[in-house]
Amino acid sequence: MHSTKLFSKSLIQNGLICRFYKANRVNKTTLNSRISLSGSPDKSVVAELEVWLKNENKMRVAELQRLIRDLRQRKRFTQALEVFEWMSKKGLCAFSPTDHAVQLDLIGKVHGLLSAESYFDKLKDQEKTEKTYGALLHCYIRQLQMEKSLSHLQKMKELGFATSTLVYNDIMSLYTNTGKHEKVPDVMREMKENKVSPDNFTYRTCINSYGVMSDLGGMERILTEMESQPHIKMDWNTYAVVANVYRKAGLTEKALDALKKSEQMLDDKDGIGYNHLISLYASLGNKAEVLRLWDLQKDACKRHIDRDFIVMLQSLVKLDGFEEAEKVLKEWELSSNHYDFRIPNIVVIGYAEKGLHEKAEAMLENLMKKGKATAPRGWGVVATGYLDKGQVEKAFGCMKTALSLTVRNDGWNWKPNVRVIASILDWVGDEGSIRDAEYFVTSLRRTIPVDRKMYHALLKASIRDGKSVDKLLDLMKADKIEEDEVTKTILAIKSS
Repeated sequence: MHSTKLFSKSLIQNGLICRFYKANRVNKTTLNSRISLSGSPDKSVVAELEVWLKNENKMRVAELQRLIRDLRQRKRFTQALEVFEWMSKKGLCAFSPTDHAVQLDLIGKVHGLLSAESYFDKLKDQEKTEKTYGALLHCYIRQLQMEKSLSHLQKMKELGFATSTLVYNDIMSLYTNTGKHEKVPDVMREMKENKVSPDNFTYRTCINSYGVMSDLGGMERILTEMESQPHIKMDWNTYAVVANVYRKAGLTEKALDALKKSEQMLDDKDGIGYNHLISLYASLGNKAEVLRLWDLQKDACKRHIDRDFIVMLQSLVKLDGFEEAEKVLKEWELSSNHYDFRIPNIVVIGYAEKGLHEKAEAMLENLMKKGKATAPRGWGVVATGYLDKGQVEKAFGCMKTALSLTVRNDGWNWKPNVRVIASILDWVGDEGSIRDAEYFVTSLRRTIPVDRKMYHALLKASIRDGKSVDKLLDLMKADKIEEDEVTKTILAIKSS
């Protein structure tokens, strides 16, 4: 939620009431760097804080403030809350209402709404200010608690605490995230009546809501108003929202005009902005603009991170620009970025979904020859394509590879296509070797629950190979899979 970032930033920037904890500095390592290098985000930071204090390093609450901000930015909310609680236990500073607001927000994220409410209720009256009330409101909104949010907002109004743009933006976010877009313009009208100035987020949210409601006139009216406000600096994101609304409405020329305005507002080094515009141009089917912006981004940003390559490749694949996609892949391979299987997988799946399964398989095999990791999903998509073409043996080969990758790495959260598996099992039972059947079913059982189809494939392959099926039937019973008519028909073949 965008307002979450605004909320966090506004609270953190207010800072902490700080004093020095006197000690001698013994090395150049900072507290922030020690915590950052401490490993898993699930690991407690209390031990590191105690070691830092014990070693008589210079302990500044301002440094703890920076640490909390950094941990929150990296979504290490549990660790950020631990720092707060440790500071409180050590008595390093007297917390202001702003500090309590930050801690309340963290409690809501880490322990949930009931804990946040409990923390708020225990605050002293003088600590229950606009900041802490706003923090609890944000907790309600984050959990999409409509009734509690509006009730709490009413209390804030009665106390004179509903006077900030942030409060109204939060309510707009609540309505947006619960699909009540028709309520958003009413919030903006109330803001104006109460002489609360809308900001960029306010206008952008309202513009988006009019767009969702297909009220282009309302959207254009709000955009014109926004452009006329002396305190508003127009941004690329707002024009990108407008462009997307026009795109969905089929108004391509207006969408392109909005994108041009968006580009004019773009900071040269804003990689996220370039990625967003590239995606929108791809959605409009404009490959020339996608390539032009990519070249501009390369010049402006100098170094591309994986996210940039992912967006560009997804855009080119959407536009059937596989030749250009191959060139971008080469650029990625020549970059200093670490290998990420997701990047070539975009092109692999793109080829497969366009029916170019041989090309997709060749890419995967080439990656494996280079010792690079490939993903089960890529092999699974290629297998599906081969099956749809009637090339079951090739589908079997690809699915075998997909399953072997899954078996070797428990981290893959991938499940094979049920229809594809059923067809391959039929083929393995009718035409595959007993070794193929046993290997395939063994791998399959480690990925999905065993079923009757697997046993039927093993029974048919065993019977064709002249082997006894008594042990298989015993295993079926052990797995609580009863014989059905198909099982009896298969066994009848053995008897004939």
